[in-house]
Order: sequence, then structure tokens, then C-alpha cells
Amino acid sequence: MRKFLVLLDDSRECLNAMRFAAMRAAHTGGAVVILSVIPAADIQHGFGVADVMRAEAHERIEAHFEVFAKWMRSRPKVEPELVIREGDPADELIAQLADDPEIGIVVLGLNPDKAGPNPVLNRLLREASNLPCPITIVPGDISKERLEAIT
Repeated sequence: MRKFLVLLDDSRECLNAMRFAAMRAAHTGGAVVILSVIPAADIQHGFGVADVMRAEAHERIEAHFEVFAKWMRSRPKVEPELVIREGDPADELIAQLADDPEIGIVVLGLNPDKAGPNPVLNRLLREASNLPCPITIVPGDISKERLEAIT
């Protein structure tokens, strides 16, 4: 089964990447893997604080994931899989590709405001020739109707 890998973050463009991946998976008999990465800097170490911070991060991610998962289950009828990793988002995305050979496409949202560089996308583009699958870039300001038409 071909899986679509989407990076879950707090960005607005993440929503369109999720929609695109779910609709493509539904139309092609695929699946969706949602990767969320806890940056190492967000986990302070020492005296049990790291464990508490890690647990809080997991709870926040799982709640955020559940919003997308509920929509995926009801509308395009896709059951997403959540993967949570710790470290640099680009490193962990590449590691997830190595760990799951069924991932066939990475789907990333593109910020429509051009507010700054996207470090994950920049890293993937630099290493595109070494990736085991293609990258799909979804414009952050594309309409739901247009997404439905192209998926």
C-alpha cells in the first residue's frame, strides 16, 4: 500500500497538505502517515522536567492530530497513522522515510505569505536525488474546491 507522509505542525499550510494527502489516499487506495516532530530544544533535561515536557508535547500533538484524523475518517474515509519523533524535523522526516518503505510520497504545504524559508522543504530539495520517493508541494492558499478537483 502506498502511504502519503505529511508533516504535522502548527502552520496554516499544513491543513492543505493534510487535505491533499487524505483525498489522494482515498482516491488511490493509499494511507496517510502523519509525522509530528518534537524539537529537541523543546525538551529540557534534568530532574524529571524532560519527562513532563515530553508528555505534554505528546498530549498536544495527539489532540492536534485528532482534529485532522476525525475529518479524514468521516469525509475521505481514511484512517491516518500518527508517528511522533524527537529531534530536527528534517532529519526525522528523512529517518521516517528510511524506516517505512511503504511511504510513496511526501506531502508538504507551502506558506503563501513567503514569510521566510522553510527549513524542512529546503533540506528535502537539497537531498531530493537521494530520497526514496517524490515530494508533493501543496500551496497553502489553494482552495478546498481546487484541491478536490485535482485529487
